[in-house]
Amino acid sequence: MNRPDNQTRMFAEAASAPHAVRRLVDSSATRVRKLADEVAAFDPALVVTCGRGSSDHAATYAKYLFEPRLGLATSSAAPSVSSVHGVKLNLVRALYIAISQSGASPDIVSHATMARDQGAMVVALVNDPESALAGIARHVVPLGAGPETSVAATKSYLVSLAALALFASYLGNDTRLLEALRAVPEAMAEAWQCDWGALLDTLKTASNLFVVGRGVGYALALEAALKLKETARLHAEAHSSAEVRHGPLAMVGDGFPLLVFAQDDAAQESVLRLAEDAVELGARVFVAGARHSRAIALPCPQSPHALLAPLVQAQCFYRFANSLALARGLDPDAPPHLSKVTRTV
Repeated sequence: MNRPDNQTRMFAEAASAPHAVRRLVDSSATRVRKLADEVAAFDPALVVTCGRGSSDHAATYAKYLFEPRLGLATSSAAPSVSSVHGVKLNLVRALYIAISQSGASPDIVSHATMARDQGAMVVALVNDPESALAGIARHVVPLGAGPETSVAATKSYLVSLAALALFASYLGNDTRLLEALRAVPEAMAEAWQCDWGALLDTLKTASNLFVVGRGVGYALALEAALKLKETARLHAEAHSSAEVRHGPLAMVGDGFPLLVFAQDDAAQESVLRLAEDAVELGARVFVAGARHSRAIALPCPQSPHALLAPLVQAQCFYRFANSLALARGLDPDAPPHLSKVTRTV
């Protein structure tokens, strides 16, 4: 499209994400701390998450917040179990976290209602506090991202991550994570200025791509792959760096592009080892979040905490994705066949 990058709604909404994250942390700290106290008294045996699209990718992020640091098994729900098959699950002592921008999708509302009726503590992270989902939840954390009109979710996804990190910091009494969360909007604002032109040159005419991460980086890989399909009509597959070796690596060869997200934690070594192996196979490998001697480095500010790296890296990525869509002659605000609110059953 003959349209400047900064004139899309996707650009404007993603650019406002640092302010939205800061607002969420400042306005919801007391609410989320009280929620964490109630959850501790409830003493959940497991965490069940529920969401679709970008919200489900936020739920994957929650898995890597809660399992390694809190020791709580965290699993993503299949909403159709309730909405299509009419099954009732035993969710006594389950902390159930529903994540949604609109709070309106019938299958999410149906599954959350079932969870409530089956003994779960239902918490809704929702951008519309007047939604049906908010109405059935025991606790509501309003995301406060503000109106989001571009079909591609950006700031609502990032605010969802911030809300989950805030929740995890209070559940785990993690003051370091909490302080880092207060600092992350500044890093996000810096990230918005990063230029991923080298990746743009490669993907402008590409047909396929692997997006790779591990742990919280895998959650971002899922989100990035969805956005590339959604806005740039680029066939992108997301993989854990471990899972690439269980089949997908067979596709990697000369010039095959990989976008790799890394964060400074225990998963980084395996992610960079996969990047090295892909380079050896002739792939064109781009790495954000870490230095790699043979891959192409994508500029990205250091995150104040490894668990918050997806918020910083996503800001770099969203600006890039907006530019890529336009470079491929597409409108990132209005992908074909899609609508802002998706009502699945």
